[in-house]
Amino acid sequence: MSEVSTIGLDIAKSVFQAHGADARGQMLYSRRLARGKILEFFASQPRCLVAIEACGSAHHWARELTAIGHEVRLIPPAYVKPFVKRQKNDAADAEAICEAAQRPNMRFVAIKSEEQQASSLVFRTRDLLVRQRTQTINAIRGHMAEYGWVAPRGPAWVTQLGELINQEVGASLPEAARDMFRVMLGLLDELDVRIAVLDKEIARRAREDEVARRLMTIPGIGPIAATAIAALAPAMETFKRGRDFAAWLGLTPRQKSTGGKTRLGRTSKMGERTLRRLLIIGASSMVQHASRRGPPEGSWLAGMLARKPRMLISVAQANKTARIVWAVLVSKQDYRAPVVSI
Repeated sequence: MSEVSTIGLDIAKSVFQAHGADARGQMLYSRRLARGKILEFFASQPRCLVAIEACGSAHHWARELTAIGHEVRLIPPAYVKPFVKRQKNDAADAEAICEAAQRPNMRFVAIKSEEQQASSLVFRTRDLLVRQRTQTINAIRGHMAEYGWVAPRGPAWVTQLGELINQEVGASLPEAARDMFRVMLGLLDELDVRIAVLDKEIARRAREDEVARRLMTIPGIGPIAATAIAALAPAMETFKRGRDFAAWLGLTPRQKSTGGKTRLGRTSKMGERTLRRLLIIGASSMVQHASRRGPPEGSWLAGMLARKPRMLISVAQANKTARIVWAVLVSKQDYRAPVVSI
């Protein structure tokens, strides 16, 4: 009987599915496993390649199976889907994962350590709190509009809302409505305090981390973006060139080309959405600053501002920043601004 060389593991909360294949890709077994039996099962298997679809707990199981002695590879779900045959079930998913892992040109996701996941958690937490703050502000604006008062956009006006409720606006509000507005305003104050604490923590990490300090020499990258790249991005050596890193972030146009005709669409929005958003925000700040004070004469940004819309320039600048990030991290040198030729 042939020995198993590749195991495709479809993970879930309670029930897992393992699909074993030999070196030729021939199926040897397909087993349904309980969560508590996973490590016991793989400890009894010969040392082989274990493929897992990259999802919520994939990095945890990758570390556990690597400690046993197996070689673990994580595959993006989008690369597994083409190998699923007809019906969608756990057995078909495990078979598709196993088959995808045996492709010679397959791309894999780097396994994160517990420290890397802990470092990225601060950004996830901050994003959650920022979303909750935005939801609360929108709720206040919506409810105030029901009483005939249209609030301006943005969080800047919220600090004055408490006084308005107690004065001219509050006179026309029922007591129950005033109490609910005070509850939401109190929630906003608490969210602002917690976000400020996380911002200080991020700034502290940026000062202490050498990679983050080097990234902050790049225009458009501050402490939040620098520490996010250091925590969330894979090793830059995994990318052959800067444009590959920009494509991984989803900052390149989606192609629908055929018959020798090149058709480029909107940005693909693949990869890490947090990093993509932070780079676009930083690029938007650069574009806004340049449009107000004027970009350097003869620079790339000056040429773009003369003929392209601002949002398109922001995404293009984010793409440019991503390629600079790759170059800075690969060369391990600080950013040096190019000399503008006149």
